Parts: sequence; C-alpha cells; structure tokens
Amino acid sequence: MYMKKTLVVLTGAGISAESGIATFRDSNGLWENHSIQDVATPQGWAKDPALVQRFYNQRREQLPTVEPNEGHRILAKLEAYFNVRIITQNVDDLHERGGSTSVLHLHGLLTQARGSKDKEKIYDIGYRSIELGEMAEDGTQMRPHIVWFGEDVPEIINAVELAAEADIFVVVGTSMQVYPAAGLVDYVGEKVPIYIIDPKKPDITLTKNMTYIQAGGSEGLQKLYEILSNV
Repeated sequence: MYMKKTLVVLTGAGISAESGIATFRDSNGLWENHSIQDVATPQGWAKDPALVQRFYNQRREQLPTVEPNEGHRILAKLEAYFNVRIITQNVDDLHERGGSTSVLHLHGLLTQARGSKDKEKIYDIGYRSIELGEMAEDGTQMRPHIVWFGEDVPEIINAVELAAEADIFVVVGTSMQVYPAAGLVDYVGEKVPIYIIDPKKPDITLTKNMTYIQAGGSEGLQKLYEILSNV
C-alpha cells in the first residue's frame, strides 16, 4: 500500500495578506492603526479590556467578508498527493475555508474564545462578538483565544512534533523572525528538503537542503505545486 509522504507547511501573515487581511508587521508598526502593546499584550488587556475586546470583535466581524486565496486552495489541493499538515501563525480561518483538513493554530483562532484564567476550556463562537460582562465557566471575563505577546505558546510542543515528522517542510508568508515559530526549522530532519517561499530572501543561511522560491504566497505555492505534484 502506498503511503503518502508528510508535507508540513509553516504559514504566516503573508499568505493571508493576499486575501485582504492586514498584518501587524506593517512598516508603521501598527495593526489596523492600533499599537501592538495596546491590543496584543496581557498588559493592554489589563489596561483597557474594552478596547481589546472591540478590536478583536472587529477583526472577527471582518473575517466572513474575506475569502481564501489561491495559495490556501493550492495547499488543500496538495492533499491529493501528500499527508499535509499546516502549522499557521495566523489567527484567521482561511486555511480551513480553503479546504485544508489539518491546521494547527500556533497563536490561537479568532473564532474561538476562552476565560481569562482557564486556558484549556475553548469555546467556538464563530463570527459573533464577545461582550464585556460575558463570563466563561471559570467565572472570569471571556477573552479572545489569541496568544498575545509575552504569553506562552502551548501548541509549540505539537508543532515541534509535526516538524520532526516532516518528509518535506515548507515555509510561506513568514519572515522567520518570530519565535518560537521560527525555530521549528531546527527540528526538521537533516536530510529533509525545505522550501522557503517569500518575495524577499529571509535573513537565514540557506543549506544544501533548502530551496528558495522568490515569490508571493500564491505564486510561490503554484511553483511548489508544479514541483511536488511531479515527485
């Protein structure tokens, strides 16, 4: 019986940007005109929970107005050839809506919420708002299920395991500067081919097993699809 190879793909904000979702690493250092410190840190939440809640409610409300792009759809198409496992730094649901069936969200997911204390109990809320005064089962204010700067990244353990299992590893739409996600490449097997897709060459040393595809997400993934579907 033919066993599909495992293709592990690490994706970042660049793949969602083509669908019209703003990234927080814009040149002005703001995310949708808000300081990262104000809307994406525990300190910001403690200082002004109303602002933080409103910010993520707006992001969640925007989600159904944007569509998966060709890059998302290509990753889903690759499931015909490979056991595709996506590790994403993105908090949107575009991979799932694009057809991918195995997506690990390192930094949480906009369509989910949790209490301010209990990190284990996750609530699927879809695209609705979270209101101030809305309590979780742990008796605390409901908050977005998002990993903010300065918080632990619980899913990194599962991501490391996936990286170690990869027969092929792909990086697309991420600068390889945000840790711990950027360190996942260190867990990939020594002889495993690695493909890096980015319009700008990342600031890392390319090894003999690395292939650099200088292109945006959709264009680069189309090139990758042509390479891998012929393997």
